[in-house]
Amino acid sequence: MRHTAEPLNDTEFIDFGELPDSINNLLQRGVVAYRHDRPLADSLFRQAMLMAPQQLPVYYCLYKIHTYRGNLNQALAIAEAGLREAGRQTGWGGKLSDWQPVPAGLTGPGRFAIYTLKALAFIHLRRGERDEASHVLDELSRLDPSGTVGWTVIAELARGSNP
Repeated sequence: MRHTAEPLNDTEFIDFGELPDSINNLLQRGVVAYRHDRPLADSLFRQAMLMAPQQLPVYYCLYKIHTYRGNLNQALAIAEAGLREAGRQTGWGGKLSDWQPVPAGLTGPGRFAIYTLKALAFIHLRRGERDEASHVLDELSRLDPSGTVGWTVIAELARGSNP
């Protein structure tokens, strides 16, 4: 049975930051739909992506739901696309090795980029790609030495998963 995704009430509203109303509505509806109709949630998030590929929260929603569902190939592709878009928006360029360490209070596209690196490390770890996860974690330790986005939790998981 297909459910329509009703908007969230005020206590369930997710703050995705400043977004056009049409995109925010699609994301809010996608969050609700995810509870009952995951294909509908994916469709709503992808519709938002088509309408506004520059809106970083759309990438977040998509890579999160695919990671949760174990669709790690899709999660990886979406997280990498989100990282490229965040890199474009920050002007940091495409090579992680060229990125400079970030201040602890970083916000906006820069914070999204660092947070998405954390997600990439986790996705690689879940895919059994320890070398790739380790590489991303090494970059995170250089870029975010204080661990403000919580990447150290993923580093602990990686240490625990090593033979």
